[in-house]
Amino acid sequence: MRPRTGTLAVMASRSIALVFPGQGSQAVGMCQALVATSPAAARVFLVADDALGEPISRLAFDGPEDELNKTENAQPALLAASIAYLAALRERWAAAAPGPEREVRFVAGHSMGQYSALVAAESLDLADAVRLVRERGRLMQASGSGREGRMAAIIGLPEDRVDDLIERASPSGLVTVANRNSPGQIVISGERAAIDAALPLAKELGARRAVELPVSVASHSPLMAEAADALQAVLADVTFADPRPPLRANSDGHVIDHAAAARNELVDHLTSGVDWVAVVEALVTDGVTTFVEVGPGRVLTGLIKRIAPDAEALATDDPSAVDHLFVPSLTTG
Repeated sequence: MRPRTGTLAVMASRSIALVFPGQGSQAVGMCQALVATSPAAARVFLVADDALGEPISRLAFDGPEDELNKTENAQPALLAASIAYLAALRERWAAAAPGPEREVRFVAGHSMGQYSALVAAESLDLADAVRLVRERGRLMQASGSGREGRMAAIIGLPEDRVDDLIERASPSGLVTVANRNSPGQIVISGERAAIDAALPLAKELGARRAVELPVSVASHSPLMAEAADALQAVLADVTFADPRPPLRANSDGHVIDHAAAARNELVDHLTSGVDWVAVVEALVTDGVTTFVEVGPGRVLTGLIKRIAPDAEALATDDPSAVDHLFVPSLTTG
């Protein structure tokens, strides 16, 4: 069986955004087939292992699952896997003349995926990024000064009732919207008592589903303030370059094209929400016609199809391919 390559229909004008998944897209076995066929992907994991001083590749390939899913492991493993997909994609695209990568206009990542996006934009060194997300995971787990953090997914809540939900749950503790993932799909984050209060309230306000997520931190909430302060100090010693192509901010999709702004983004998004709807809509407004999800899974592809149904949304992860890689050739005929 040959590696799979896809060809899109001819587009008179196209603009590509590469998007990178966040924590939750990791899975035991990710990239194992890919590194067996792609020297470029294999090199990514060699760099990641060396940067951490331990074989994060072994954990990604073989598990165990409970160890891989720990925040301090999931984040560097997922970053390495996403960049391995990117390296393999570039390896294939390099054979095209001219290559499709010249059409890439923006990068964006969902939460931790911003680190992968900045590596893709050559703003952040791969080894630095792997070490940073390992530290980010540890800092997030320790943040909150003993205030137990939780998160919950709310599905089908009318947009005009979101503020009501937060207001009515707030007397029980800190709670905020952490992720606006697609129309009718949000994630809330905060103190355990407030999340417990919000679940039945969401159903009362019209949500189809309200379920606590299996995480032990309140990501993208003020409970991450200690982590943000500590990470800011760590980032001060890390070299950043201007992202090329530019990055889109998690909070509202604004353009980040300078090194200082890229560094600030990694601090700011720890305590502020990820508005993925705004990110995708901003990219479409700026002319993006094709989104390519680079990394394990297809989570972002599904969200993008719901946010911008007229846009092309593709995932590089293809379990039916021998190397699990789908290569969008994006040829013009």
